Amino acid sequence: MAVTNKAKVNQMEPITRVSERYAIFQTGGKQVQGVIGKTIAIEKIIGEPGALVEFSEVLFRKNGEGNFEFGRPYVTGAVVRASIVKHMKGPKLIIFKFKRRKKVRVKKGHRQPLTIIRVESI
Repeated sequence: MAVTNKAKVNQMEPITRVSERYAIFQTGGKQVQGVIGKTIAIEKIIGEPGALVEFSEVLFRKNGEGNFEFGRPYVTGAVVRASIVKHMKGPKLIIFKFKRRKKVRVKKGHRQPLTIIRVESI
């Protein structure tokens, strides 16, 4: 009796890529990956919701044809344009310090101010 349904070996689906075009830029002392149309939470920047902002400190840029541009330290002429969606606060962090046997206890909280941006163009 012959087996008709054999398992296919090495027939894996191709890996889907995150995006063909993206850039890594620097803002607020942190490096952020920007993809066109995606929203990102970054350190608070000055501006009203709906305003356009530009980030010129682009460290890396990839376009759709597979061309990469690395900056030393920044890519010349590269600008990431984004619009401000809203301003908000991050999650609450609790800072608790104590010294044992001394009745010293300090409890503090912190919420980091953030800005939500939507990347318009790279």
